[in-house]
Amino acid sequence: MGAAQVLVVAGTHGNERNAPWLLEHWLAHPGALDSSGLGLQLVIGNPAAFAAGRRYLDRDLNRSFTSALLEAPGPADREVQRARELLALHGPAGTQPCALVLDLHSTTAAMGNSLVVYGRRPADLALAAGIQALLGLPIYLHEDDANQQGFLLECWPCGLVIEVGPVPQGVVNSAICHQTQRALEAALMVLASARRGDLALPRGLTVHRHLGSLDLPRRPDGRPAACLHPLRQHRDWQAIFPGDPLFVTAGGETLRYESADPGPLWPVFINEAAYGEKGIALSLTSRERWPCESDWAEGLHQLAKQLMAAPG
Repeated sequence: MGAAQVLVVAGTHGNERNAPWLLEHWLAHPGALDSSGLGLQLVIGNPAAFAAGRRYLDRDLNRSFTSALLEAPGPADREVQRARELLALHGPAGTQPCALVLDLHSTTAAMGNSLVVYGRRPADLALAAGIQALLGLPIYLHEDDANQQGFLLECWPCGLVIEVGPVPQGVVNSAICHQTQRALEAALMVLASARRGDLALPRGLTVHRHLGSLDLPRRPDGRPAACLHPLRQHRDWQAIFPGDPLFVTAGGETLRYESADPGPLWPVFINEAAYGEKGIALSLTSRERWPCESDWAEGLHQLAKQLMAAPG
């Protein structure tokens, strides 16, 4: 791949309004976003769902980038068609190629300003480590989950999700917008440093590694039998131990977290509104400290060398 740009995607989910609101402003006022001198492609991920104010029309766009869906013959759902369009336009071999993608999301969960990394590609880890060194953002490492696949950024050589919350679906919140732009500009600063070849990674990074997800307790007919306990709600990134309150029934009975492992785990995406249909009330992670490897920075440097400068 020759010269390429950075793909910045907003509105992968059409009812997440903050990043698209920012993107519209950046397009009208290019100087409002500090690109660190890099060429950007600013794109609404799912414009049809965004226009309808819905998360998606036929299926979750951010689960539509599997090989099976992208390569299937015959008519396709609208989100699969959109996934093919994005790759044809801005994939590594697209007509307007991008070397990496920064996917901007918001959540109803109390995640604060955070990063989501899928898998352990060296360039992804270098980018996340560089941002964490600048802003101290927590990193959710999502991997090895057969029920959650087909994420947009996996079709580019490098990328990560910037996830900010809590904010209700369909609502624009100035604090969420500010945090989103701050994280995006930090990511672009790290990429510019990698492009120059002077990126110095920290000695290590802290990750919250995905272990699995829990659903609400349910009745035989599938209806919820309990909801999140108030002592667990809004406590993303805070440790949970066996015996801690987890759910509560309508009658006030507390259901406690059960595990044979006495050690703590760290829940994330607690009570995310969009995950109810996926059978996820929260995801559990282990908190780990990893040393930064030299090949991470080199991997990001090789990708970043392909990046174009911003138009003069």
